[in-house]
Amino acid sequence: MTRDRRLSWINGLLLPLFNVLTAFLATAIVFILINVNPIEATKILIYGAFGYEEGIGYTLYYTTNFIFTGLAVAVAFHAGLFNIGGEGQAYVGGLGTALVALYIDPTLSAWLIIPLGISGGLLFGAMWAIIPAYLQAYRGSHIVITTIMFNFLASALMVYLLVHVLREMGQMSPQSKDFPDSAWIPFVHDVFAGMGYKIAESPLNLSFIIALIFSALVWFFLWHTRWGFAIRATGKSNDAAVYSGINPKKIIVVTMCISGALAGLVGINELMGVQHRLLLDFNYGYGFGGIAVALMGRNHPIGIIIAALLFGILYQGGMDLAFEMQSVSRHIIVVMQGLVILFCGGLEYLYRPILIRFLAPIEASE
Repeated sequence: MTRDRRLSWINGLLLPLFNVLTAFLATAIVFILINVNPIEATKILIYGAFGYEEGIGYTLYYTTNFIFTGLAVAVAFHAGLFNIGGEGQAYVGGLGTALVALYIDPTLSAWLIIPLGISGGLLFGAMWAIIPAYLQAYRGSHIVITTIMFNFLASALMVYLLVHVLREMGQMSPQSKDFPDSAWIPFVHDVFAGMGYKIAESPLNLSFIIALIFSALVWFFLWHTRWGFAIRATGKSNDAAVYSGINPKKIIVVTMCISGALAGLVGINELMGVQHRLLLDFNYGYGFGGIAVALMGRNHPIGIIIAALLFGILYQGGMDLAFEMQSVSRHIIVVMQGLVILFCGGLEYLYRPILIRFLAPIEASE
């Protein structure tokens, strides 16, 4: 195996693995400090995620959202952009999905309404990302600052709409009326029941399959199209991209729109798949979690699916852990996420010199 191939394995597989293991070791130390047996906690967490059918369904349901936001962050990363606005883009994307479900003719077929709802999420998510993209490309505003600000704007906008515009008549809670049945994405347990198999009920719906399809589309787009090459070239070197005839400003705008559109798909899982109405904070935490998912997955769709599954395990298993152990708060999930972000982001290359020294040393001839 050549040195370049060994470096590829180190950067793409071993580094994320060592970083995640270090994050788990740090989590174990946290458990010890709060007088919790880390081995027992790990058993409960894993059982909660995979020990029974309902737990598996919840794990994959959470995984679906993290795939969407992880893909959104990864696409922006490939263009050299750090999109922190996944929370807001997912929120407004859900608004687009909900508007389709609420105002389209309910007598239409689900085969028409559901694709239109997906399109609404894509469109509104992209629209919410286009202004920060324009400010970055043509006014020099930093994309991190503008996307963070737009998260707060999205939150304020949704509160206003759900309190004053879209709230169901006679309802005190800030939520819309229920979507028509034709706007519901089928639950997996209902699909299996239709085929004669009975599995436990859970929020898992066919949005999971949609997430896998979009993962394949992102892979093909980034590595097998001219636009994908232009995005990756711009992220590698802005000057080289200009020299090769690529317009970086145009690429920034297009990339951020794609990123926002992918984040906007969270709404199809949460709203059309589970809640069946528009409500506040359905997006909570998924946008920021997508950053860690993209970092862990090395911005590649396959890695993102694996990292999203890990975060789904943390979400579902962490809930069971908080329920089974009174000394463990549900906020332990946030601690775990933070440690993963720390070691996969801020300390990403902690083990790289050691791994290169032993696994890919520079030959004397080189």
